[in-house]
Amino acid sequence: MRGKRILLGISGGIAAYKVAYLVRILKKKGADVRCIMTPASSDFISPLVLSTLSNNPVQIEFWDKNTSVWNNHVENALWADLFVIAPLTANTLSAMAVGACDNLVLATYLSMKGKTMVAPAMDLDMYAHPTTKRNLETIVSDGVLVIPAESGELASGLEGEGRMAEPENIANQIDSFFSMEITPQSLKLKNKQVFITAGPTYEAIDPVRFIGNHSSGKMGFEIAKEALKQGATVCLVTGPTKLSLTDPNLKLISVKTAEEMLEATKANWKNSDIGVFSAAVADYRPKVKATEKIKKSEGNLVLELVKNPDILAWAGKNKSQDQVIVGFALETNNLRENAALKLKNKHLNLIVMNSLQDEGAGFSVDTNKISILDDRNNLTSFELKSKADVAVDILQTIINYSC
Repeated sequence: MRGKRILLGISGGIAAYKVAYLVRILKKKGADVRCIMTPASSDFISPLVLSTLSNNPVQIEFWDKNTSVWNNHVENALWADLFVIAPLTANTLSAMAVGACDNLVLATYLSMKGKTMVAPAMDLDMYAHPTTKRNLETIVSDGVLVIPAESGELASGLEGEGRMAEPENIANQIDSFFSMEITPQSLKLKNKQVFITAGPTYEAIDPVRFIGNHSSGKMGFEIAKEALKQGATVCLVTGPTKLSLTDPNLKLISVKTAEEMLEATKANWKNSDIGVFSAAVADYRPKVKATEKIKKSEGNLVLELVKNPDILAWAGKNKSQDQVIVGFALETNNLRENAALKLKNKHLNLIVMNSLQDEGAGFSVDTNKISILDDRNNLTSFELKSKADVAVDILQTIINYSC
């Protein structure tokens, strides 16, 4: 981040007070920081504070009557390597989505040729409102990078999603943006269509209970992030998770059951070059779903289960010669033997193996230890790594296999 020119746009929400901490962090990392504010934001944080911390004048109006200086939004946009709007209020978000331009922050946004990154901050119900979701989708489609709001205590006293990301997390996102060297060599998956399944499936017993598993979806989401970073167009079909991902080149399909995941696979797999099936699909589902909550009784409850469709087997059977399909094998014993059998029976090109016996691997953790076996009997093993780094290893192995 050293030497990078970061322009901070502050809009009028209570989270504006956190921007002082963000400015300090960015300055310590060596960035050149300038701040522009909406008039309303000065009710929440002093321009003098931001000017002192950034070592640069703060701009609020187009025409500063006190100094007789014209604050040129075009020059702001040309100067900045990255424009970060934090906090992004619902009002400023809606203005960005429709192209409104009634203050210096919005005029600068509309003049930006480089990237804009935003950190939304608003109350629980505002953040969850369909209008907010629609506006976020609009600006994402326009190329804006969104740092999702976090959960916690809100200014209203409510508890939930809507808090602006903490300054440290925003700084990390900015750091990641600048550390991503976008070169023709790094876009290894440019013009490739990558299909990914992630997360668990939930098979309903009644309106309250379900059969599921502990999958968090983290591995599949990290693979999707890395594929997007490498220039791919990604279709991500995910079961129920707490994760979110937005990108102009991402098609995100949320499902609950194995049957819904199969339908999404049938609709999208045929157009893909690469398929990475990392979802932990439930093998069975109740034969009958009760329409009302099953009441507890003194006797035992017996459920009759039927097999779920085998999504990976269907994709392997229906793949073309040019498609590469990757499955996952999470085992507690006989890992190599079981994975090799799955590789053969389901017509896979590669299978990613990991064991619940390995410390740091498995569900709901941020690390994984894998080996990858291909249909040419080549085995590649990796050390315990973060799931983000594991995603890099998986995609590189697929690329090497395809060459």
